[in-house]
Amino acid sequence: MYITITAQKLGNNYSQSSADFVGYLEKENEGLEQRDMEHFFNQCGDEISAEEVVKEIDGNTAKLKKKEPKFYSITVSPSKYELRKLQNNSQDLKTYTRELMKDYVASFNREINGRPISINDIKYYAKIEHQRTFKGTDFQIKENQPYATKILQLKTEIRNVQEGRAEGSIKKMKKEIAKLERQAPHQQNGKRIVQGMAKDGNQSHIHIIVSRKDASNSVSLSPGSKHKASEVEMHGKNVKRGFDRDKFFEKAEKTFDKTFGYKRNFAETYKARKDFVKNPKLYFAALMKLPANERALAFKMMTKTGLPIVPSIPVSQAQIALRVFKRLRRGAEVAIKSSSIGI
Repeated sequence: MYITITAQKLGNNYSQSSADFVGYLEKENEGLEQRDMEHFFNQCGDEISAEEVVKEIDGNTAKLKKKEPKFYSITVSPSKYELRKLQNNSQDLKTYTRELMKDYVASFNREINGRPISINDIKYYAKIEHQRTFKGTDFQIKENQPYATKILQLKTEIRNVQEGRAEGSIKKMKKEIAKLERQAPHQQNGKRIVQGMAKDGNQSHIHIIVSRKDASNSVSLSPGSKHKASEVEMHGKNVKRGFDRDKFFEKAEKTFDKTFGYKRNFAETYKARKDFVKNPKLYFAALMKLPANERALAFKMMTKTGLPIVPSIPVSQAQIALRVFKRLRRGAEVAIKSSSIGI
């Protein structure tokens, strides 16, 4: 389970409205019949129009400054192993989203009128998507890039020969291009994986747009708060503040497991992914203590997500830690992006 929380992008090149983001989330509905479309929904409503989402989010921004985010985007991406547990993809993900947002609310260390925040205090809209494309940040694209660069150079040379600006064997260059296409390490259906290519398999995931202000448009609720869980004195009163992201991510996993009877592997847990980034020695020490079948599955899952792993299993724990630490220095950026730690 990979969850990211991202603030609305603000600046000279970004709109103050949620319209562009909501429009982006409507892209999969283009060309579909009404019955086949995925609609926005919230805690108690289905088939909510994009126009209503924009109206409600944009109209719920009282006293927010121009440079303050008006909404946050939460993206929830179950793994292929988790998706296999679902019976009805869209309906099950809707059910999960509604439980997940209760976890989101419970992760705020805030009160409204002297009571804990409830699910009815937030304004959010969610949408299920079933397609994904490869992005420039994906490890497959990065590792295929040297081949892509050489192929582009050869295609430029071919064009120069065809237009009389250079000499050379076009047939030989086309043969070299075909060879590079085959040699690229990451392939899908016999083709080199390139940016923008649709990913195979079940790619269902959830997009959630949640207003910065509560449903009454009077209280600011920011999951981007740097304060994890604390109290501060304001105007002579103690005020609770903060959002516990670790708590949210961990509860999100437990809610999925409980809802669908999913048995989570060590490598899939948020805590393990966080240890992978923050304390790799501890991570691999725990990994090697797993039963053989669980450890094998963990390594398989790590390979699929592009996390660097040990090429061979050394004898001692000390050797493991040393080798892993050296490998992780190169893979830390990938791990951090995969683990969705922070905003």
